[in-house]
Amino acid sequence: MSIEVNNESSVNVDEGALLRLANHALGAMHVSPEADLNIMLVDEGAMEQLHLQWMDEPGPTDVLSFPMDELRPGTEDNPAPAGLLGDIVLCPQVAELQAEKAGHSTLDELLLLTTHGVLHLLGFDHAEPDEEREMFGIQRDILLSFATIERRGG
Repeated sequence: MSIEVNNESSVNVDEGALLRLANHALGAMHVSPEADLNIMLVDEGAMEQLHLQWMDEPGPTDVLSFPMDELRPGTEDNPAPAGLLGDIVLCPQVAELQAEKAGHSTLDELLLLTTHGVLHLLGFDHAEPDEEREMFGIQRDILLSFATIERRGG
């Protein structure tokens, strides 16, 4: 899997953890090891511009996902084909505020947002209650299994 993490923000972030989480999430969703994903971290001003341009909403947001080849999750026997999964854009400053409110670390929030972004790239949404239950359930399972692996030292 080709995953790139580019931190263009002014915030120091554990890029290795984001990379490990993205690999874990894509593996859990049976995405081809040949798929490409780009994760970019930007400051509030850049995120606000993207949010306005693509969602027509003012102010910075926490995460935006830009799917490319519209890949969908695979199965163990039939993984998703290779292709360009897309881009995830994160704003660490917004994540930091959300983390404080949620009572966990900024890194935990960024891991959650990365997982959320991966699921959006794979076609999941949360506009309807049943979609939200499915997406957030998968998101929780990925984060819990990742945390278990991290505690064991990879």
